[in-house]
Order: sequence, then C-alpha cells, then structure tokens
Amino acid sequence: MARVAFEHVEKVYPNGTRAVIDCNLAIDDGELMVLVGPSGCGKSTLLRMLAGLETVSTGTLRIGDRVVNDLSPQERNVAMVFQDYALYPFMTVRRNLEFPLKMRHMDRAAIAERVQWAAQVLELAPLLDRLPKQLSGGQRQRVAMGRALVREPSVSLLDEPLSNLDAKLRVEVRAEISELQRRTRTTMIYVTHDQTEAMTLGHRIAVLDRGRLQQVATPHELYAQPANAFVASFIGTPPMNILPVGARRGADGVLQLSIGNQTLTVPAAAVAADAEQAERAGLRPEAFELADQRASGAVLDAIIEHVEFLGHETLAHVRLAGEGDPVPLVVRLAGMPQLTSEDRVRLVVDVQRLHLFDADGRALGA
Repeated sequence: MARVAFEHVEKVYPNGTRAVIDCNLAIDDGELMVLVGPSGCGKSTLLRMLAGLETVSTGTLRIGDRVVNDLSPQERNVAMVFQDYALYPFMTVRRNLEFPLKMRHMDRAAIAERVQWAAQVLELAPLLDRLPKQLSGGQRQRVAMGRALVREPSVSLLDEPLSNLDAKLRVEVRAEISELQRRTRTTMIYVTHDQTEAMTLGHRIAVLDRGRLQQVATPHELYAQPANAFVASFIGTPPMNILPVGARRGADGVLQLSIGNQTLTVPAAAVAADAEQAERAGLRPEAFELADQRASGAVLDAIIEHVEFLGHETLAHVRLAGEGDPVPLVVRLAGMPQLTSEDRVRLVVDVQRLHLFDADGRALGA
C-alpha cells in the first residue's frame, strides 16, 4: 500500500488536446478514491498515466516516496482492473490468478499461498478449476480483482470495472469491492462516469470536467456543499435544479431572488454576504414541499407537467407559473400525492438548502 500524489500533472496530446490540466491530487494510504466525471473529462487518462500506460506531459507523479514518471509499468507495482476483465479464456481461474506471479518467477509454494488467500478473500475457491466462459459476469470481475490483488500491489487501479454488468449485478459487485477494500486496506483509485457508484463507494470523490479537477471531498460534502454549479448539477439523482436568477438585497438584509417572473424572498440569516452577485440558484429536488394555496414567504407557484410515482416517493416535473419562457423544476415529494398534469401547486422552498452561484458558476459563500 502507498500514498499517491499528482503534482501539477498535465497531459497534452500531439494534436494539442489538453486531456488533463494542472491536476493536484493526493490519495492517502489505504484510501478508496473515486474519479468521476462525464466522458472525456480526463479521469481515465489520469489512471493510465499513473499505471505508466500514458506519459506525463508536465508535472510529477509519486507512489509512496518514489517519483514514477520515468518508471516502466512493471516497476511501479500497480495493478489495473479493466472493464472487459482481460482474463485469459483458455486458462482456468486458478491459472489466471497464478499467471502474474509466475511472470515474477515466484516459487510454487508462495504462488499457491497467494492464490489460496485471494480465493478465500473473494470467495473463488469453488471456481478455481472453471474457465472464464463458465463464470457469471460478477464472478469474472472477482477473478480480475483477484489477479490484481495476488501481486500485493502498492495501488490498485479500477477503470470502469462494472460498466459491462447489468444493474442488479453492478449493485452486488459494488458492495463486494467496497468490502474487499475495507478488509485489505488497499489503496484504490476507481474511475467511473456513474455518480451513484461514486457516492456509494468512495471515501472521497474527485470530480473532473474538461480536464480540470473541480472538487475533492467526501460524498456528503459534495452533495451538501458543491464548489460550483457543475459539481452541483453532476452529483445527485435527479440532479440539482439550476435556475437563472436576478438578486437584490433589501435595506433589511432580505434577499430578493427573481426567478422567471416570480420573486423568492430569502431571510438575511440564510444567505452569504456576497449573495447579491448571484446569477444562478441551485435547489435540490427535496428542497420543496407542497403548500396550502394561502402559504406565503419563500413560495413558488408552479404547474405540474408530468408525475413519476415511485411508491416511496414521487418526482413531480413542473414549470413555474407566469408569462415568458418556462422555468422547469424537478420536485421530490414523499409518498404518492394525487397530482395530475396542469394542476397548479404552491411550493414552499427550504431556503436553508439554497445554493447561489456567480456568473462563472462559483459557489457564493463557500
């Protein structure tokens, strides 16, 4: 196990594409760090540079106390698990697990001990004499994990390892990976574009967009305190509602936010000192409640467009009432309230959950 550090790391391809821009990121010894972001954001490039499969254009990569920029993949002592498993189809599970150890010329007794350990940790003992084609997707992924772990790497790198699995199996294998990391305390860096995977797996999450690191934080911090509008809208299902606003502070410190042709009144105690710079407001779907038609204060009038009844909760897709361009919102409501298209509703806003962003998308009051 080892600490990993990216220090001002950049990757520029020969055609001028900047895949990674000035990345500074430290992963603690024994931590499970998730790199998340949309396709093409640079997360897999970071992983491949750490593995030695891509060169670093500028900056420094460290694994433990060593600078590894110029070391070969074999010299870095990292193990990589790919989305396609990369198992040898003509080898049994046992031989797939033994192969990386034989390539290191380990003696037979040590190989047998390592394979037995991996088989026990990953519950592969009953499968050791089967070929990959005789295994389920989840079992094959466990074998791929085992082949990485038997090497006792300093760092394990996982590049979208669950993308080929169906939804049910993804949940099961995700839990297995989390439990395995907890037991082995292996330093793991896990790449995904699925923010649900990121939120459920990572000790911390690094969010990337267009080659730049946007925020590094725990899942709770990312959800509750996003650093900018991109993180706010990327993390969460459904995503945060991001609304264009005009902001004006009254003499009593109360903030008046114009949204469409409505005004949301926010008490002075609920907003930061720089709130007048707001050009966008963020509200998570759960920041709303249905209100009586006579309700006042932080209230928005809306019209139901369509409703998704999910049993334990309801997602109401609404537009703000009034003239001009429609302002859409997604609202999460408890249970199954009786709502139909074109119903007019009043929504009380929990202003303690209000996020404000400036013209550049930076979170105000952060």
